[in-house]
Amino acid sequence: MCNKYREQGLCIVFTNGCFDILHPGHLRYLEEAKAQGDILIVGVNSDRSVAMLKGPKRPILDEKARAELVAGLHCVDFVTIFDTPDPLPLIELIIPDVLVKGADWDEHAIVGRDVVLKHGGRVYRAPYLSGYSTTGIIEKIRGE
Repeated sequence: MCNKYREQGLCIVFTNGCFDILHPGHLRYLEEAKAQGDILIVGVNSDRSVAMLKGPKRPILDEKARAELVAGLHCVDFVTIFDTPDPLPLIELIIPDVLVKGADWDEHAIVGRDVVLKHGGRVYRAPYLSGYSTTGIIEKIRGE
C-alpha cells in the first residue's frame, strides 16, 4: 500500500498511541501529524498493549472503538491496531517518511527513530497541548 503512495510522490507520516477517551489534545496532535505530509497512518495500541502501559483498569474503550474513532477524524487516512509492546514492527513495515511523536518524548527515546532516519526520513516532535490528558479526564470523572 505505501509503495503506491510513494510512487505518486506522496509523503507518508506515521504516529501511534492509545487514544483512550478521545479529546482535543488527540485531535490537535493528529492534525499536526497530518500537516507533516500527505498520508497519515495511525497505529492504535491493542487493549492488551494499553493495559501493559497504563495498568489493569485501562483501556476505557476497547481497541475497535478507539480505532473507529481515530479513523473517523478528518486528518487520518489509515488506522491499524498493533499488539506489540511498541510500534517498532509496524514502523519497520511501513518505513514512514515522517515519524511523529509528542514533544513530551525525548527525540532519542522515540521508538523507530533509527529506522526512519536510516531510510532518509525525519522525526517530528509535535507540540504538547497542556490541559488535556486521558488520565486527567479519568481522574476527574472518578472525583480523584
